[in-house]
Amino acid sequence: MNSLTDGAAERRSANFPGFLREGGTVATLLQALDWSRSPLSPPDQWSASLQTLMATILPAKAQIVLFWGPEYIALYNDAYAPTIGAKHPKALGRPAQENWSELWDDLEPLLRGVRETGETFSAQDRPFYIERRGLGETAWFDVSYSAVREVDGSVGGILCIVTETTERVQFERRQAFLLELGRTLPALGDAAQIEAQAVSRLGQYLGASRVFFAQDKGDTRHFVVEQQWLDGAPSMAGQHQYAHFAEHLHQRLGNGERIVGDFAAGEQADLCASLLLPVTGSSGLEATLAVHFHTPHAFLEDECLLIEETAKLAWSAITHARAEAKLIALNASLEQRVASMLAQREASLVQLHEARKMEMIGQLTGGIAHDFNNMLTPIIASMELVQRRLPDDRSQRLVNSALQAADRARTLVGRLLTFARRQTLKPQVVGLAGLIDDMRELIARSLGPTIDIHIAVDADLPGVVVDPGQLELALLNLVVNARDAMPEGGRVQIRAGVADETTVRPAGIVAGQVIWLQVADNGCGMDESVLARCFEPFYSTKAVGQGTGLGLPMVQGLAVQSGGGFTVRSRLRLGTEATLWLPASRAPSLPRESDMPLSQAPLYSAHVLLVDDEDIVRQATALQLRDLGYQVTEAQSAAQALQLIDQGLALDVLVTDHVMAETTGAELAHQLRQRMADLPILIITGYANLSPTELHGFEVLRKPFRRAELAHSLARLQEVKMG
Repeated sequence: MNSLTDGAAERRSANFPGFLREGGTVATLLQALDWSRSPLSPPDQWSASLQTLMATILPAKAQIVLFWGPEYIALYNDAYAPTIGAKHPKALGRPAQENWSELWDDLEPLLRGVRETGETFSAQDRPFYIERRGLGETAWFDVSYSAVREVDGSVGGILCIVTETTERVQFERRQAFLLELGRTLPALGDAAQIEAQAVSRLGQYLGASRVFFAQDKGDTRHFVVEQQWLDGAPSMAGQHQYAHFAEHLHQRLGNGERIVGDFAAGEQADLCASLLLPVTGSSGLEATLAVHFHTPHAFLEDECLLIEETAKLAWSAITHARAEAKLIALNASLEQRVASMLAQREASLVQLHEARKMEMIGQLTGGIAHDFNNMLTPIIASMELVQRRLPDDRSQRLVNSALQAADRARTLVGRLLTFARRQTLKPQVVGLAGLIDDMRELIARSLGPTIDIHIAVDADLPGVVVDPGQLELALLNLVVNARDAMPEGGRVQIRAGVADETTVRPAGIVAGQVIWLQVADNGCGMDESVLARCFEPFYSTKAVGQGTGLGLPMVQGLAVQSGGGFTVRSRLRLGTEATLWLPASRAPSLPRESDMPLSQAPLYSAHVLLVDDEDIVRQATALQLRDLGYQVTEAQSAAQALQLIDQGLALDVLVTDHVMAETTGAELAHQLRQRMADLPILIITGYANLSPTELHGFEVLRKPFRRAELAHSLARLQEVKMG
């Protein structure tokens, strides 16, 4: 097939006039043209000079066009054809004005000047507006226009040798624009001025009707326009939605797609051409540079490159200016922030100092309280033994006075331990309604007749996990504080309830069901300075001798040690609200120890092994046990106790101090339980808060204790063993 075609072409070429045979595609077109419609005669009738010239032009590799005769009939070679784009081949053999109409006002005077004067016209990088790809564009050429003479010396036509320099000129102009813009924008400093200058310069350079940066809002839906260049187009200032302009517009821009000509909706419908160029960063789409034309416009690659480079350059300058503005603002407030940070640091140091001071006070208080308990234990035991042996009333009164003083000292030490959170608690499930009902008469007596009391505690409230005795003491402290705040009478409310989701809980209590117990009065209240110090130990606003300053710290210590919290709200002359927050329990509340019927008689011939490393405490306790009817063997350490048992000591009950050197009472108790699973054990302690694991299966008695309390604890062990 190809050989036949080539053969046919060779036969046609053989019929060409001689000067056309090496002329390529254009020569074939010249031979095939219908010359009856052209002002020029067929090629075989051309003048000798024209034929000779065309024989030279057609095979040449330079871009050459010949405008022949007074009508400037266009004759050109294959190398020139791409220069005129879509005008080829219809321009071949036709008057130039027909196909170069858009630039004829520019081209015709040049051709006429050469024809009339015979002088050559030449120029470098000569711009021409030409429509060769549908829409018009500016192209640049190096040109040389020379007169071609006939034999008689007359000018037959104009020989135009051209070299298109459009790409080079566009590159140089583009680089010059960007270089000047790169020098100008950073010098402006302000981000808004940089943005306004960039879109204005680009709009003027391109001859656009509107140019702006659409800054992305980061929500994939909205963009905002702040600065814009306008030339006859409506404003786009303000916030807009991507979806109002094109479907999936944000997604396409976010993918880095350059969008040409499909941005026309609503008020933008009058625009004929548009280009959207995304500016992306590490976080995705940051902005879009939009260029709009209200007349038809072809976005050539040169323009697209220019817009792209301008977008990068301008947005970089805008981002840098914004960062610098933030840095300047940051530096402007640096002194103030440093001062604020130093003040915060000082406040934190003061708070830390106070916390450490309170911890040290707690440790010191706990240690002193432990020693006091050890001293009070033999004092109370000895006084009770003496009391049982003195026959006369006067001696009994003296002993009773001494015991009352010892009880007051014991109460004070208990408060110290509770404040230090080292009190040995016996938590159990307690019903608040029942506990407060039992205390109603005591509360009424404590408040006196001038104060009305209102109690609102639902019997159906869940129980709370707390030491009931310590809770009674804490509640009584709060009631007495309320009384002292109302010397002329007033009203006290005791309320309780379940903390719901809307209740503001104290710090540290976030999970689990919590019950609040509140004591509120309408007394004198506290100002901010007093309220800030109300939890300090030994701080009191009461007169000398009327308060220890340990009431509220003791309540706070009990609450925290029980896994809850304690808050106080107060306003001067309006009253105070003190609220205990305690963990709730789904288990039913247990009967109180004081309500349990217990046998006071000891086990028959019960043999007690008493272990305590304090001789004076051990001896006093042994005397009390013997007075209660028990047989007692003493050991001054856990090691000695184990040695006695290994030697065959038969015991019915173990009574041991907890805090001892080398081995604690709880550790000794666990060791003996492994040998004698049913052995009744009573742990006596005056200091440490035993954990539930350590307490499990043992009776605990707090130092200092009265004879009746010791008998009560041993009786409980007797009841447990018997049944």
